[in-house]
Amino acid sequence: MSALTERAEESTAPGPPAPAGTAAGYRAGRTLPLRVELVRQLKRRRTLVMGAVLAVLPFVLVTAFAIGGEPEGRNTRINLMDTATASGANFAAVSLFVSAGFLLVIPVALFCGDTVASEAGWSSLRYLLAAPVPRMRLLWSKLIVGLGLSLAAMVLLPVVALAVGTFAYGWGPLHIPTGGTLDPGTAAGRLVVIVAYLFVSQLVTAGLAFWLSTRTDAPLGAVGGAVGLTIVGNVLDAVTALGDWRHFLPAHWQFAWADAVQPTPEWSGMVQGASVSVTYALVLFALAFRGFARKDVVS
Repeated sequence: MSALTERAEESTAPGPPAPAGTAAGYRAGRTLPLRVELVRQLKRRRTLVMGAVLAVLPFVLVTAFAIGGEPEGRNTRINLMDTATASGANFAAVSLFVSAGFLLVIPVALFCGDTVASEAGWSSLRYLLAAPVPRMRLLWSKLIVGLGLSLAAMVLLPVVALAVGTFAYGWGPLHIPTGGTLDPGTAAGRLVVIVAYLFVSQLVTAGLAFWLSTRTDAPLGAVGGAVGLTIVGNVLDAVTALGDWRHFLPAHWQFAWADAVQPTPEWSGMVQGASVSVTYALVLFALAFRGFARKDVVS
């Protein structure tokens, strides 16, 4: 018997019986594949606009330095911003520094907060579930794609900044504000560590945005709510009267990655910050899945 005949017989061989009330051949695991959801989200205008904003930021910074001149330390104190034009690696680190507090929060809140609420706003969510796409699979697909796009946004910024900074200021070691340098290879590894930490630290924003996205039919409400509460966290962290209570705020550790820009990196701050963020994120993701499983979807 030929191989072609064997394949034909295998393709027509009966598989496991479909559950009662479902069409023959239905497989829940094949509904809403990740590649389909990824393509849908990549084609959306907000994805393209957000990517353009992050890609343009390094050019804006280079222009600002060209107009205003090289940054100079104040009162003989040198910080990371003052080394921005020392090399492409320094420029990439400064780009992350100026965007970590707020700008990088927006794509995370957008990609994770808009994903489910937008389907409800378009009145397409109930049709997806009637396809039928299992609720848990729908949430997993949208969460994974949302987190993937968030990570891509955080990688895009330093990659473009490194290329632009190298063209403008040359390829060289990373100059440390406290003194000393890191060779280009080591500097590249530290930038990877910084991006990884920034992504983990933003998981709490992703969890908050995703939970709100399952609770509302208004995408702007989910995205704005996540950004607003993140800002509230930053304000509370500035209240020194809270003392050690601030250690339980994710915002308190958002710049712990600066410890990686040292001759010998210090990991304790990043470990504590990552632990706080992951803990909050897991709780929020669990609330999102639990609430959506019981939600009466009418949109």
